[in-house]
Amino acid sequence: MIKPKTKGWFAVTLAASLLLSACGSSPGDTQATSGAASSDEGGEKVSFTLGYASGDPAARKAISDTVQRFMDENPNIEIKDISDNSASSYLDWLKTKDAVGEFPDLVEMRDTEVFADAGKIVELPSDLLELFESPPEVEGKVWNAPLALNVPQGIIYSKKAYADAGVTDLPKTYDEFLAVQEKLKASGISPLVVGGKDIFHMGFWVNKFLIDDVYAQDPDWNSKKTAKEVAFADENVVQAMTDFKFLFQNYVDKGWLSTPDNQTASILVSGKAAQLFSGTWMFSQIEEADPNFEYGFYAVPDREGHVNIIGLPSPAGWTLSAEAAKDPAKTDAIKSFIRYFFEPEQYSLYLASLNGIPSTKEKVEYEASPAMQSALDLMNDPDVTKSLAINNWWGDNLIPPQFRNWFYKKLQEMVVGDGDVADYMKQIDTEYDAQVKANSM
Repeated sequence: MIKPKTKGWFAVTLAASLLLSACGSSPGDTQATSGAASSDEGGEKVSFTLGYASGDPAARKAISDTVQRFMDENPNIEIKDISDNSASSYLDWLKTKDAVGEFPDLVEMRDTEVFADAGKIVELPSDLLELFESPPEVEGKVWNAPLALNVPQGIIYSKKAYADAGVTDLPKTYDEFLAVQEKLKASGISPLVVGGKDIFHMGFWVNKFLIDDVYAQDPDWNSKKTAKEVAFADENVVQAMTDFKFLFQNYVDKGWLSTPDNQTASILVSGKAAQLFSGTWMFSQIEEADPNFEYGFYAVPDREGHVNIIGLPSPAGWTLSAEAAKDPAKTDAIKSFIRYFFEPEQYSLYLASLNGIPSTKEKVEYEASPAMQSALDLMNDPDVTKSLAINNWWGDNLIPPQFRNWFYKKLQEMVVGDGDVADYMKQIDTEYDAQVKANSM
């Protein structure tokens, strides 16, 4: 068990409590049943495959280590990790595995409704529901064991770069944030590093502006877009993407389109860039790259000084495949692993690896760094608006599954080619409507 600092432990557990309370109830202190399966070496061996989004090195190692510890304690259960960290799109990777008959038995599911509608996954076994408090439902059912609650994204900044540029106060409005970028640029450093080679990384900035100008005011915007009641060509979205384009053309490191996400931490700590906009999972990567690097974290405010962040729960997490659920022995083995994964002693190590917020009823202890404490303060602040990324909504707000990556790539094209924002938004409207129509056939 990681020894916690009292303040850090309290903030981590309190954040989970407050966020889950906002979803309808508050977590209790129910103890989870032990996750250890029988280790009787005389029993028949059971094997299942495991697939998850493995682009984050720290999270990948934490899951891999948990898998190994579980197999060491349960020699009759073999877990075959088939994850591929070279895949640029996790959704496309899952579709490919499905197409060749290799869909994982236990899968980290992010596009729950898509795979539920396709009959590829099953509901979370009812005896596992006791581990979590009010997990999100899709079509009235719980499908996932949430690995963690969604964490805020914001600016991870070099304290030295800020000091060298004469930045003494964190910005209170977006215009003040732009003034900080000018100071950094004038000091001779690239203000921002972006891992644009990995398409998912584009979503960090795209969704910051979408949340500020769209979702903070209208969480049901996606459903209205599907119904053609609103459009990407509307003034609020055009403004969001105009800000996105301006930021990238003026303050983002020129090599952003060829920079992979896993290099952003090293670029930041090396002093080649002053800031990175990402989530709390990057803290451990930064500390591993340079344990002495001094950094801070804050959410970028909007023009009126409001703070809006990703922070609502979403239906995602460990999910059983429909095929695996047909095999009782395999299902029991998977359930044993899920219980083991969420045992506080194991789960705390996973959460610490990516500075995550626990999804379980039972309290989980790990040390929260000052930067993580800043993130937890945001989650606990009732004046901070919590939202989701464009592709994390569900139900009537679910977007076509193939739209997100197409949208992000189109925005890359707009920035690189200095395209007219209003014109690009019209093109994006046309494509969105076409994908909705194609999916309804």
